[in-house]
Formats: sequence, structure tokens, C-alpha cells
Amino acid sequence: MAAEPLVLAVDDERGILRLIQIELSEQGFRVIIASNAEEATKLAEQYRPDIALFDILMPGTDGIELMRQFRERWNTPVILVTARDRDSDKVRGLHLGADDYVVKPFNPAELGARIHAVLRRGLGTAIEKTVRAGEVEVDLNKRTVTRSGAPVAITRTEWLLLSHLATNASKVILTRELLVKVWGPEYLDDLQYLRVWVSRLRQKLEADPRNPKIIKTHPGIGYSLQQDADPVD
Repeated sequence: MAAEPLVLAVDDERGILRLIQIELSEQGFRVIIASNAEEATKLAEQYRPDIALFDILMPGTDGIELMRQFRERWNTPVILVTARDRDSDKVRGLHLGADDYVVKPFNPAELGARIHAVLRRGLGTAIEKTVRAGEVEVDLNKRTVTRSGAPVAITRTEWLLLSHLATNASKVILTRELLVKVWGPEYLDDLQYLRVWVSRLRQKLEADPRNPKIIKTHPGIGYSLQQDADPVD
């Protein structure tokens, strides 16, 4: 039987760490905790967690900088946990690479649901098809993306969004369908998430992200990936 997901929680408040450890353990997760970036890095090297929860407002190396350091070494999904609740902070965290964002005080059941939702994004079956859109080529079997022949580095969430669009190339995918397929039913009405991640993809794929030719917006409806020709098997 596969081990339960291992969660690394990092926060400078011991009370918060203890709460996270107790609540998530009761939900079936394995949990390791750290009070600073140095401890977190050592634990990550030793245990390779399945997902990490980073408090943003930590002394020294904050959660966003720690997330950047993790991104350079591992593909661990990251949920930012913070007392900030402004939309601008949420958008900034997502743009900088967070897979999700939870505001304190949080509902432990919601935190567990969001962890499961992020981990679900890493699952899926391979499809033997290559889709070309302009200078971009998406290989759905190898899970690779190239632009003008050069590899494009994308995150797991960016891949899930792009692969769903590519699998349905030239079709308009409803915003709510994308939210449910990529993030899960918990995110059905969170259009801000979708806008942020589409923007991130356009920055990497489009020659002019402000005038996108590959990922098209259909106002009030959804998005589509504009395929050049028939997919290659």
C-alpha cells in the first residue's frame, strides 16, 4: 500500500505548526514541521515531501524566497499560508509560483481539501499526441513543451492547464470546466486563479502576451488553444 502524502509545514509560530500537525495527521497525512528556512531545507533533502506549506511572513528567509529556493532544486508543490488576505497578495503569490494560497485563520478541513486538490493535479494518464500552435509544440505523451525548438520550463500546474487545452485544441473550454479539471471542484468559482495561470502560460508561450495568438480568451465563456494543424500521433 502506498504511503500517505508527506506534508512539510514551515512557520515561525510553534502554535500554528502544532495545529497543522495535529489536524492534518487526523486527516491521514504524514506531517513534518520546521520553524525556519534552514530547517525546512534540511528536512526536504532528507525526506523529499510530497507538498509544502510555507508561511510568508517569517523572519530571515520568508516563505516566498524559500519557495524560490525550492523551485531551483525540487518540483515540490507549494501552498502559501499567511495572515494576509488582500487579493493583490494572493495574485503575487500565484505569479511567483505558488500552487495555492490559504489565509489564516484557516479551516483545517479546507486546508486538507486544498492539499488533496493540489496533489491531484500531478495525476493523470499520458495521451500519445503532439499539438502544434505557432512556434509552440506540446507533446502530451512525453509531457514536454518547446518553442521554436527550445524547451520551455513550466510548472506542474501550468502543464495541467496547458495539456487540458491542448487535448481539446481549437475547442473553447468553459472557465468552470478548466477550474474543476485543473484545480478541483473546490475552485469552481475562483476565476482569479485561472486568469493568473493563463497569464503565466502566455508569458512563456506567446511572442506578444498582450496580444495572444496561441491561448485565446473568449470573454464570458472560456479559453481555447489555437492549433495550427491536425495533431500528430
